Amino acid sequence: MQLIGMLDSPFVRRVSISLQLLGIPFEHQSVSVFSTFEQFRQINPVVKAPSLVCDDGQVLMDSSLILDYAEALAAPRSLMPAAIGERQHALRVIGLALAACEKTIQIVYERNLRPLEKQHEPWVARVQGQLFAAYQALELELRNKPLGVGSKTISQAGVSTAVAWQCTQMMLPEIVIAADYPALQSYSAQAERLAEFIAAPPI
Repeated sequence: MQLIGMLDSPFVRRVSISLQLLGIPFEHQSVSVFSTFEQFRQINPVVKAPSLVCDDGQVLMDSSLILDYAEALAAPRSLMPAAIGERQHALRVIGLALAACEKTIQIVYERNLRPLEKQHEPWVARVQGQLFAAYQALELELRNKPLGVGSKTISQAGVSTAVAWQCTQMMLPEIVIAADYPALQSYSAQAERLAEFIAAPPI
């Protein structure tokens, strides 16, 4: 299998780390939706990262859908809890982490791709509010119910949380102040020391 996309994307990175944790072999191709658009289009005409080229040549896209497929391949090994209450909590945390990723990327795109005179500050303020709400909720979740953070104990909720935090701190450290979220900062720092995270550097 081939994972297509740049690791500075939190969506690509969460898939890369998760595939490693699930023990699924794959090849990573650093193809950009921007600088190598045409090359990406040859692989997936939709040009959506991440894309996963399966062994039979079929292309999957969207990180959550790719990970659903990966979970089926790796069964009974899983990064998701089986018990319904634990699974509900994991899905809430994952949803918050993915929202934080999405809002981070929206702000970055608005700043870097839209001309200054066309940037709409009320919309940016709204997105920032959503970003803060996601991280405030994640911080509270981590304080109330700490997540595992070892290669054998980290869950998809943990992977997604750590990847989201690292992405935001890399791209918007002046907006989301690390000192305001000590539980997230500590958790992410521990996760980033795992071999699977080190093998997927966000650059």
